[in-house]
Amino acid sequence: MSTADRFRAAVDNRDLGAIDDLLTEDVRLYSPVKFAPFEGKAMVMGLFGVLLRTFEGIRYIGRLDGEAETGVDGEPAPAVMLPFRATVNGRQIHGMDLLHLDAEERIREITVMVRPQTAVQALGEAVLAGLVADGLVNG
Repeated sequence: MSTADRFRAAVDNRDLGAIDDLLTEDVRLYSPVKFAPFEGKAMVMGLFGVLLRTFEGIRYIGRLDGEAETGVDGEPAPAVMLPFRATVNGRQIHGMDLLHLDAEERIREITVMVRPQTAVQALGEAVLAGLVADGLVNG
């Protein structure tokens, strides 16, 4: 089973342990609600804990494989895009997870994009509340 398939199954099953196994220690997650990336496995895993509680009915609806430059070094790397649909606080959202893989096929970077703008706002509010509640950021 590919890394992308394992990631998708882990999200579908809300299995944080399985997600943790797929990430590099220095993973970065680029969020639509924060300019700077979330950095490091501990912070990204904390964020995934919040996201899995926040996204209602998340379902992946496709997969595109290819290459994309990473934010870390700007070099092309194997990448997989997983488009999804979900609900956040009653708002329907469309989004995609772009997974950049390292040489061992572990996830080195994740870029999350979400639309429409109202969904980005709802997601930002929900995620911030979850991060504060979990003690990961100050309110």
